[in-house]
Amino acid sequence: MRAEIIAIGTELLMGQIANTNAQYLSRGLADIGIGVYYHTVVGDNVGRMKEALAVAKGRAELIVCTGGLGPTQDDLTKDVLAEVLGRQLVVHQPSMDTMTAFFARRGIEMVQSNARQALMLEGSDPLPNETGLAVGNAVTVDGTHYVVLPGPPREMKPMFDNQVKPWLESKYPGIAPLHSVMLKFAGIGESTLEHRLLDLIQQQDDPTIAPYAKEGEVAIRLTTRAATATEADGKLEPLLGEIRSRLGEFIYAEEDVTLEEQVVKKLTACGKRLAVAESCTGGQLSDLLTAVSGSSEAFSGGVICYTNDVKKTVLGVPTELFEGPEAPGAVSEAVAAELAERVLRLCGTDYGIGITGVAGPSELEGKPVGLIYVGVAERGGTTEVVRLELGGNRPTVKLRASKRALYELWKRLKSSC
Repeated sequence: MRAEIIAIGTELLMGQIANTNAQYLSRGLADIGIGVYYHTVVGDNVGRMKEALAVAKGRAELIVCTGGLGPTQDDLTKDVLAEVLGRQLVVHQPSMDTMTAFFARRGIEMVQSNARQALMLEGSDPLPNETGLAVGNAVTVDGTHYVVLPGPPREMKPMFDNQVKPWLESKYPGIAPLHSVMLKFAGIGESTLEHRLLDLIQQQDDPTIAPYAKEGEVAIRLTTRAATATEADGKLEPLLGEIRSRLGEFIYAEEDVTLEEQVVKKLTACGKRLAVAESCTGGQLSDLLTAVSGSSEAFSGGVICYTNDVKKTVLGVPTELFEGPEAPGAVSEAVAAELAERVLRLCGTDYGIGITGVAGPSELEGKPVGLIYVGVAERGGTTEVVRLELGGNRPTVKLRASKRALYELWKRLKSSC
């Protein structure tokens, strides 16, 4: 079963709004076993809409359209689809009655153009709108299923969940849904991860393997089609086991969560607290941590020690680390260790992280952009520092350094509590 989603609206093409409907529909269709093969976005133009529908009909059995069901002259979806399918538009009287009552209750005149929202394709199944006025449609013509949904997400989502899903399940009884597991990795790059799993990726059939990358993290989604969760687990487990055996040290979660969420969760579960001292990241790490709900249970705070004066006066880092011909300088292993240990003592926490380096765009102390030192200190334990050479522009280096700091702490937590 191949599906295509056609999002209609010039505002989407102009970037004025994001196409979140396509993401929601893709996930929802996968839940009932229907794979989305194509996403199309087309403006409010009759010719281009007809072309998009023709292309979709040639490559998909299910076409889901969102947007263009409103009362204005550029809301053309039903008109165009009616012309393409050779159907008339007729009034769905229950929707018309609901609309008439809506305007009457508010004492507002219902202009004639509003009646367009109650139109439906002749011979189609109406999809009443629980949170708006425009009725949706579902119809099968020449073996192709067409679903027409409103554009506003608050209207589209309940219509899809409550009406479209049952309609599709009646068309495809017994179809096995898709089941997925998300593996989240840190401390390893996308290309290295792919190289370590290349044979599995090249041989994939069922389950499938899909890598995803974002700054500082990599994810792999494993997907299979199965009638039950138990059957899916049986199909996924051998592949999961093989990936764990090759890359287990880098897997921080087997669910779709962020690294900072896992770190906060682990700290909280262990009854431990963290403080950070950030130089080149300028608060980025603190921002990631405090974006996690409940982080106050694990994160005490920290110091943005951007200048050497703050490193010395607030945290007490020795002056000799910055001055003199033999001084290692601010961007050094020694300073990263001092930052981690001193912020731990200052805030009275169990762990401290210190980050120092060169985010760019220029060198610092004769050291290259992307050179970062991350220190992790543990109360009553050791302090470890990793040296990183990160690529990218200034925001990218800051984010990658912050994510790597979280990964280094996560490794420590994984082994010690």
